[in-house]
Amino acid sequence: MTKRIRKAVFPVAGLGTRFLPATKTVPKEMLPIIDRPLIQYAVDEAIEAGCDTLVFVTNRYKHSIADYFDKHYELEQKLEQGGKLEQLQLVSKPLPDHVRVVYVTQKEALGLGHAVLCAKDVIGDEPFAVLLPDDLMWNRGDGALKQMADLAERTGGGVIAVEEVPREKTSSYGIVATRDFQGRSGRIEAMVEKPKPEDAPSNLAVVGRYILPGGIFQKLETTGRGAGGEIQLTDAIAATIKDGGHIDAYHFVGRRFDCGAHIGLIEATVHFALEHPKHGAAAREAMQAALDEKRG
Repeated sequence: MTKRIRKAVFPVAGLGTRFLPATKTVPKEMLPIIDRPLIQYAVDEAIEAGCDTLVFVTNRYKHSIADYFDKHYELEQKLEQGGKLEQLQLVSKPLPDHVRVVYVTQKEALGLGHAVLCAKDVIGDEPFAVLLPDDLMWNRGDGALKQMADLAERTGGGVIAVEEVPREKTSSYGIVATRDFQGRSGRIEAMVEKPKPEDAPSNLAVVGRYILPGGIFQKLETTGRGAGGEIQLTDAIAATIKDGGHIDAYHFVGRRFDCGAHIGLIEATVHFALEHPKHGAAAREAMQAALDEKRG
């Protein structure tokens, strides 16, 4: 696998039940971090890495993601007439002109592996990225996926993002066993889904960014249902590695916010508020005032 990735898959068919009642009408991928939805951060990361085809694997009830990336003629007209040109630029160009969007329906919720498999006809046999928008990645320099794409281009292999987690939390993650881990990467020898701390081969946990070979689809088609009766992407990756496939674990530079959990969404909101170019100073003052009042 030596080609630069051009296609990215976004599995967004989940119901987001952790964030009910908000997600009764608003998909979790559309929950805002300050003034942009989660999905926009993931999309920007994919485009920065060189992707020009974005594949959203969704369900038949979710329309707001497509609406967000589509044109809104009435809104744009009102903004233009009102002279609000900065806001007009933000809503009229959510994507660069060279980027295309494809929507694929996942008719039945059969797991992450099944969601990725739904994108097979669009991806073909070329390497591609998978981004889970729940995992919001931040770095002042290159984004996590661009770092991974650069590595994949150098090695010709797949890449999976990992981060170190406390040993007692390994049962909440897929954990990798690697060899020759140097610097920030190492060849994956095995993957274990949610092992007990005493059984975990390391404390390197898989997080929501993947660069995979097109051949993963064959593994997904022949992989039986795993944990929870679902088709697990982890199982297909493990089968690829067992057959000699080259996939590296990569400890990316940056910070991950687990926005699939309430505290992660709160942490991301605080972080991006403080980093905001216009409102960062005011946000810092407001937060400090709130803390002082609590200490009161």
